[in-house]
Amino acid sequence: MLVELAIGDAYGAQFEFADPELVEQHNHLQYIAVRDDAISPGSYTDDTQQTIAIAELLVEGTEWTPENIAGKLVEVYHRDPRKGYSRRVKIALNASANGAEFLKNIDPDSDTSGAAMRACPLGIIHDLPELVERVTIQAKVSHNTPLGIQAALATALATHYCIYEIGDLSDLGEFIVSQVPGDWNVAYDEFVGQKGWMSVRAALTALSKYNNLADMLKACVAFTGDVDTVATIALGAASNTAQVEKNLPDCLYQNLESSRYGLEYLQALNERWLELKVVPNL
Repeated sequence: MLVELAIGDAYGAQFEFADPELVEQHNHLQYIAVRDDAISPGSYTDDTQQTIAIAELLVEGTEWTPENIAGKLVEVYHRDPRKGYSRRVKIALNASANGAEFLKNIDPDSDTSGAAMRACPLGIIHDLPELVERVTIQAKVSHNTPLGIQAALATALATHYCIYEIGDLSDLGEFIVSQVPGDWNVAYDEFVGQKGWMSVRAALTALSKYNNLADMLKACVAFTGDVDTVATIALGAASNTAQVEKNLPDCLYQNLESSRYGLEYLQALNERWLELKVVPNL
């Protein structure tokens, strides 16, 4: 999951809020510098970095508290600074050396996509009440609003639905609606702004419509707007189900960054994360 999620982020980042004509012209599943101000092709953004923080906390078995979650967000940022963070979050991270300081420095009154973009790893929690509790705690650290929390819950539940093969992907929206308020079962076909629910609804639309990762990734980017977050969420969930063909071009794997926290690190962390999956007794 973590590798495909990072690919979605890295590929989508080149098209984030790009002119629709540029998106249409270059959306062909190769890392390419579409915008002069974009990050280096093949590099991921804060979407993946924050997801790494959540995955690390899960595999480490750290007590699930706001301060520990905030501390991990601070840790992963300072050890490997990334582009993509909102001004609000970046200021708080730069001013913080630990979780307690981050909680004091961050204004959590936000309904943007930060809590949702990092929520995919929490989908591996088998017990739904526990999943809801943990997602809510992590969301409140930086996005303590009803819409911010709901978007994060919808993301984690989508991944959970795929991991545990709960049903057909066409019924994914109905499943999420049964757990979280919102129009998660209504197809999204608009520009994706910075609100978390927009990114999640676009991702759910792509998840329910496409049965292979290549078409899904192109569709995520074709929405235009905050498409790296859309692709992060959609590919993060979809990579866990046999209902979706894993047919991304080799170049997207081969040219994903090879930094200390790049491809090999993501692969190793993903293996540890998969060990948390509950295997039913036969």
